[in-house]
Amino acid sequence: MKTYSILEINEILKGEISGNTTHNITAPEQLELAKETEISFIGHKKYEKFWEASKACAAIVNEDISIEPGENRVFIKVKNADLAMSQVLALFAPPTPVFRTAIHPTSIIDETAIIGEGTKIGAGSYVGPDVKIGKNVTIYPNVTILDECTIGNNTIIWSGTVIRERCHIGSDCILHPNATIGADGFGFRPDPEKGLVKIPQIGNVIIGNNVEIGANSSVDRGKFSSTILGDGCKIDNLVQIGHNSKLGKFCIMAGNSGLAGSVTLGNGVIIGGSASIKDHLTLGDGAMVGAGSGVAADVPAGKVVLGYPAVEARDALKQWAILKRLARDSSK
Repeated sequence: MKTYSILEINEILKGEISGNTTHNITAPEQLELAKETEISFIGHKKYEKFWEASKACAAIVNEDISIEPGENRVFIKVKNADLAMSQVLALFAPPTPVFRTAIHPTSIIDETAIIGEGTKIGAGSYVGPDVKIGKNVTIYPNVTILDECTIGNNTIIWSGTVIRERCHIGSDCILHPNATIGADGFGFRPDPEKGLVKIPQIGNVIIGNNVEIGANSSVDRGKFSSTILGDGCKIDNLVQIGHNSKLGKFCIMAGNSGLAGSVTLGNGVIIGGSASIKDHLTLGDGAMVGAGSGVAADVPAGKVVLGYPAVEARDALKQWAILKRLARDSSK
């Protein structure tokens, strides 16, 4: 079991220690579940009221905390408790699954594929013709990488992921289980004789560096050119990104949200859970879409929209207040 003293933890965090404890830290845990040898965190003032009832001997807190740690308890004060807690979690992270052999004998690797130094490929995985995989890539069991794909250095691909032909993944990416990269875009047109005719999807997907894609998410290939995810994008589980969409850098999409085809997101766009974005729209840099919203028009840079259909957040809140008053008045 890993254990650290408060001083050892603070060597990494570079914070200010307030209080004292005789305990060494055995694990991080949320406030209400923590034991007396565990460290927690308080990322917002509204959670300060839970500290007294917690058994944690230590907490990472923001510099402006208004309470004291108490007897045999300690705070580490930092500029951003959320970010600091991520460093502590990394300290206690258990080891990743073990590869007994770097390239498992049951994996199938085409003779034309190029595999970089230090790359590991798990049991039952398939690497197709003319694939190029960089250095120190980790491919867990039962991954499929089809013809002419490229994978950058240090990328991690979890089991069940399918990367279809001619798609390109950058360096330092993480693809979680059952992600699908490069499936056909949803393109059909009515035909008087044949019913619905499938539109061929001949493009690909290009994913930048340091991108993370959650479990069971899908990024469809372009109809013509490429569906593009910029550097640093973070995509949650069960997210749909339609064909020819283009995401700038550091965009966030929460679970169950989706982009229809040919949506353009600027840099730093945030889309809440279960939000839907209509096709051929543009959301400017820093735009935010509230959870469950349906966006049917372009969103200017920096704007926050809510509702179904989505409107500016302050307008949505006014509408909801009016509806609430109408409902209350009609019940009298």
